This record gives sequence, structure tokens and C-alpha cells, in this order.
Amino acid sequence: MYLHPLEKRILRELLVHEGPVGYAAVSEAIQRNIGTVAKAASWLRKKGLVRLEKEVTEKVELGREGLTFLQKGFPERVLLEKILEAGGECLLKDAKIRTGFSDQYLNVAILWGKRKHWLELKKEGGEVTLSAVEAPPRGADEGLVMLIGRSAVEVDSLPADMREAAEELEKRPGVLKRTESRRHYIQLTEEGRAKAQTMPEAEAAPREITQLTPELISSGEWRSYRLARFDIDAPAAATWPGKKQPYLAFLDDLKWRLVGLGFKEMEGPIVELMFFNCDCLFMPQDHPAREIHDIYHVKSPTHGDLRGYLSHLPKVAKTHENGWRTGSTGYGTSYSAEEAKRLVLRSHGTSLSVRTLLRKGLEIPGKYFSVARCYRPELSDRSHLTEFNQVEGIVVGEGLTLRDLLGVLARFATDIAGADEVRFKPDYFPFTEPSIELVAYKKGYGWLEFGGSGIFRPEVTLPLGIREQVLAWGLGVDRLYMMKAKIDDIRTLFSQDLGYLRRKEMV
Repeated sequence: MYLHPLEKRILRELLVHEGPVGYAAVSEAIQRNIGTVAKAASWLRKKGLVRLEKEVTEKVELGREGLTFLQKGFPERVLLEKILEAGGECLLKDAKIRTGFSDQYLNVAILWGKRKHWLELKKEGGEVTLSAVEAPPRGADEGLVMLIGRSAVEVDSLPADMREAAEELEKRPGVLKRTESRRHYIQLTEEGRAKAQTMPEAEAAPREITQLTPELISSGEWRSYRLARFDIDAPAAATWPGKKQPYLAFLDDLKWRLVGLGFKEMEGPIVELMFFNCDCLFMPQDHPAREIHDIYHVKSPTHGDLRGYLSHLPKVAKTHENGWRTGSTGYGTSYSAEEAKRLVLRSHGTSLSVRTLLRKGLEIPGKYFSVARCYRPELSDRSHLTEFNQVEGIVVGEGLTLRDLLGVLARFATDIAGADEVRFKPDYFPFTEPSIELVAYKKGYGWLEFGGSGIFRPEVTLPLGIREQVLAWGLGVDRLYMMKAKIDDIRTLFSQDLGYLRRKEMV
């Protein structure tokens, strides 16, 4: 067994001790810093020559608020005494004057006074009255503050009632600070003691070096040294080279896969006109999804410019009002061009599909996709965020059918998310018919809804000048990644925890 010179020195030092020895004592004896001793100790433990022990000591000391309690008393105690001086009862406004407390500090005193059953509140005629019981004896929490004073106290040395009091006082901001000190010990195993007893004395041991320097070579002094062997199994410090954020790397890979399948990327603004976000998608102007609880309305400026789309605006308007030439009856309501100019944050990626269908140079047949950041007023939880990503796609061409759409969706679920099973459920969207929802299953993860899809209705395509079929889908790419990476909380995708980001493997 090869031993580093530092390991040998530690073994010789431990040989003169019967029990555990602190790192500090070993450090002083061999004249090396504690960090170096700790590193060598871990090498020796791995070789079975020493045992390592750790002793953890918890202490409590007073924080800034605790020192105030020590000098002036607990606020609930001060309040109680002032009320008793007033005869056991006084108005809330008078209690504030008597104590000199701020409104916030007085509220704290009342809260804890009620919790300790020292005070009662009564409200009569618009006035709040505080009444007090006889002054109770000093409690464990007050005794603990007196005991600690201006020096830290070990938690294990406290009686049980004061340990409980310490836990309660830690709930009060700034009263107590808990600190933790660790002491590390090292002790020879039987194998380590036998090894140390057979080692030569330090003077007779050959001198070792870990690297050759120009000075050693030019002087020839290197001949009097032995080159130390390197233990390639020895533990080394972890290194964390730079890498892409795992979710961003997944999105980049997704884009390359879609480009490889012949799709072209769509682009568009985050601040969108209601015309593209809703109107062109045959979503009625009085639809609930347009309200402020389902979509973010831009506060300033409130409206945008539609002058570049004046040739399409009348067609979309007539489709809403009476169906225009689409074969539909429309919604039978008057269309507001002013509402169409309303600015919102993009609530779904389908607005990019509309812009693409209106773009000059649209390829038919053609395939397009986008990974779009979208925004909705959601409450953040394990499965929802107020901003999220959608992978949006359209396929434009003649003779396309529902079977083609289902094939694309199944490919997404299996190839991109790694799903084991796929299901399709009928759904409803104002802009597609038929409409399909994609649901997928992964073993060990469960079922997950990915989003909606369908074939654009004539009410969407004809006003835009498109006579071919358009397959469309908008899937929650955040959820695709969650299934792929087996993550059950969507907030993890945007974590700033360096430990998680370093350990998380690319998928």
C-alpha cells in the first residue's frame, strides 16, 4: 500500500495516542494547516487505516432584538405591567402612550400577550380596551434570555423547558441566533496501528517530491529525492466546467430536430395585436379568454398599428359578423377594429402561425415551427407558471388529413418527450375542427397533458388567402421536458440553484 509522506507523518503522530485526536492537535504536531490534515485524513480513511469522527455542538446567543429584551424586558411583559399600573385595564390608545411603543411593536406585544393568555381585547363603541391578569411569574423564555446574557450557551446544557423556549424564541425575528460548531477527530484502526508500527523512523524515510523544478535539475539535487507515486484513486475536488442550462440545451436540441425534419422556424413579437392573437383565429371579440384574468393587456401604449394589414382586416371582420365566404354564419355581432388594435402579451404561439400564413414567400406545401414564450395570468404552482414556452407548428398543403396530424403528434411525444404511450382526446378550440388534445404516458412518471391541436377552420384560413389544409398544434414544451427529464415541478426548469444545475444531466 502506497502512502504519501503526509499520511506517514499523521500515522506516526497518531501512534502515540490511545484515543481520538482532534485535527487541531494533529495540525500543531506535524506543523501543517488543518485543511491539509483533513485531506490526508480522508485518504487514510479510504485505505482503512483511520476512523474519522465528528462532534457537532449547537449554541444559542441573543440577537439584536434579544439584547433589547435583556435590557428592557419582553414587550408583552412591559405592556402587561403598564396595564396593571393603570388598574388592570386601559384603552389601546392609552397603552401605546404608556409603553412608548410604535404601532408595529405594540401589535407584537399584544400578539404574544394574548398567546400567553396574559391579555384580553374587548371592543365597545368603537374603542379597543386591553385588560390584564395578575402578573405571572417569569417564564422559561424570559429565564433563557437572562441566562444567555451576552455570551453563547450550549443547547444540550439547557434544561428541557428552556430548550423548548429556545425553539419558540427562534420564531421571533432577531431574538435568538443558533450557531453550530464542528470538531473533527481522527483515530487509528487496528490495521492503521499495525502499519504505523512497521514504518521506518522519519529520519530514515527517503525524502519525496511531487514535481521536478528547474532548480532541482540544474543542481543535481533531484538525485537525493524519490519521486512520489500518484494515487489515481485518491479523492479529488469536484470541478464544474461551464455548460448550457439543461432546459435551454433541450430547447436547442428540439429546434435542431425540427429543422432536420424539414421545418422552418417562425418568428414574431411578444407584444402582440389582438388581431393576430385572437381575431384571425376566429375567437369572438366577447370571448372570456380575452378578459384581463386570462390575458395580459399592455398598459401603455394600449393600441398598435394595423395599417400593414388593411386588406385582410375587412375579411376577418365580415367572417366574425356573418361568416363572409367561408360557409359559416359567423357570430352575428358587430366587429370592432379598435379592439383588433389592442396590444397584449402573446398568450399562445398560434399568433405566430397566423403571421406566417400572411407572410410573403409562404411555401406551399410547407412546414413551420416556433418555440414561443407565452404569458397568462396564472397562479404559480407545480404545474403552472405565469410565463411558459409553447412549441407551435403548422403544416400547409393539399390533401392533409387528421391521420397526418396524429402521426406528427405521436412522433413528438415519443421522440422528443420519450413517452411510452400516447392517447388522443377530442377537444374544442374556436380555430380548429376537428380539435385534438395530446396526452402521453411515461413509465415511472405517469400521464401528462401536452396541449391542443387540430386542422384550421375555413374561418381562419380563407380570410388569410389560404385555400389548402393547415395542420396546427401548440404543445407545452415545458411539459415535454418535464416528462423527458422526470421532473415533477415546472419551477425547477428555471431554477437558479447552482448545485442542481451542476448535477443535472442533459437529456
